[in-house]
Amino acid sequence: MALKPLSSLPTTPLTINRALLSVSDKTNIVELATALHNSGVTLISTGGTAKAISEAGIPVKDVSEITDFNECLDGRVKTLHPLVHGGILARTSHASDVEEIEKLGISPIELVVVNLYPFKEKVKEDITPATATEFIDIGGPTMIRAAAKNFAHVGILSSPDQYKDFIYELNEGNGISFEMRKSLAKDAFNHTADYDSAIANYFNDLVDEEPEKQFNVSVPLSQELRYGENPHQKAAVYGEQDSVIDCFHGKQLSYNNFIDVDAALNIIASFSNDKSTCAIIKHTIPCGVGIGDNLTEAYKKAFSTDTVSPFGGIVVVNKELDLETAQEIDNIFTEIIIAPAFSDEALELLTQKKNRRLIRIKKQVSEVQAKSFRSIFGGLLTQDADLEPVDQNDFKIVTERKPTDEEMNDLLFAWKVVRNVKSNAIVYAKEGRTLGIGSGQTSRVDSSEIAVDKAKKEELDLSGSAIASDAFFPFSDGIEAAAKAGATSVIQPGGSIRDEEVIAKANEFGMTMIFTGKRHFKH
Repeated sequence: MALKPLSSLPTTPLTINRALLSVSDKTNIVELATALHNSGVTLISTGGTAKAISEAGIPVKDVSEITDFNECLDGRVKTLHPLVHGGILARTSHASDVEEIEKLGISPIELVVVNLYPFKEKVKEDITPATATEFIDIGGPTMIRAAAKNFAHVGILSSPDQYKDFIYELNEGNGISFEMRKSLAKDAFNHTADYDSAIANYFNDLVDEEPEKQFNVSVPLSQELRYGENPHQKAAVYGEQDSVIDCFHGKQLSYNNFIDVDAALNIIASFSNDKSTCAIIKHTIPCGVGIGDNLTEAYKKAFSTDTVSPFGGIVVVNKELDLETAQEIDNIFTEIIIAPAFSDEALELLTQKKNRRLIRIKKQVSEVQAKSFRSIFGGLLTQDADLEPVDQNDFKIVTERKPTDEEMNDLLFAWKVVRNVKSNAIVYAKEGRTLGIGSGQTSRVDSSEIAVDKAKKEELDLSGSAIASDAFFPFSDGIEAAAKAGATSVIQPGGSIRDEEVIAKANEFGMTMIFTGKRHFKH
């Protein structure tokens, strides 16, 4: 059945005579009840909400007085009654509805104020399924949906954040506008959709079934953005980014900034337990990564990999940013600086530039990102996030020569970097620093050539370096080229039909090579 256009609905301002208030979150409920009472509205309520209103000296009727039926089953059944839902769903602009409710003794309810049991918050705690199900609201979503469905005749407040604007319009004395009722209905349906998604996902996790037959997502708006990747594209960001980062200085992050910050957080998470580490990011790709005894040394190592690309880029570190390192970073234009903390001296320097963004890391992405998502034609792709720590127990030395301790350190470092580089990905590294990075090419040979070429441009010596590849070398010529460039050790997933040929070539050049058994494609 086709829906009638909105123009066919009654759009006159709504006068409120009776309001039903039943909320889990009682923030500002007394202020709202006071405003309604002062406007001559009869208040109907339940349980704790009625008690809070009554204790404030505001007259309120219990729902049981309306229905002549006491709540039962430990409060599970309170508002599920025709005298309640008939009052909410009645289309008072329809003569037939008015005639019917008069015959049944039902009085209209023009305002519903309901928010739901805190299911999302409770299931984050260590509770049993039996306890979790007690926080599944039944009557609340039913009233919210009923009021939102009948928004032409009923207002629905589903969040304390809405009370201020509502009270302002109420106090104007001209009734609640159609536009506000329509907007509140939209919020209400989003509220119940989010609630139902949380419950569905909880049960999806409860029932071990892969893949899930239905994917449910409901993510709150975090903020509108000025535009997307380009000025002609509208954009917004959704979720709870403020729980992961605190952008406490500078302009609002842009769409592209968020993508770059995500890349920066992912790469630094790989080094969260290492000594001082710095990565410089440009267009989601690391320009350079360095480890040192202090952040200044780490930054200098990272910067030396590519001294051109960092201009206008992002710097991320894994320790508190000190003044000396901040001074080094400040030598060139850096758009965003990310750290778990900043010293007072570093802040005094860095905040002098108003447009530079400073971001404090509050949580590692590995703590909050179990899945990754990507939109495609007709839907989306989902997968487990590639954030598992490197496990040396998975490594297999396949060559005649075993790596030295120094080579093993270089191989581990290069492997952590290469997993964060766009495929096809090649990384040369030595002594806790990247020497050349090649990424995003259609050929692994091209990526290798770019990595070597970048090292040459910066006059970096690849002799004795380690080379990491995010996927296997399909031919032995890649190993031969790496050896001729100066690499003495290789780390790669393995798994090519020509693995034996590749191993033989590494042995021919006296190289040591590790198969990790794990690929790190990043498309």
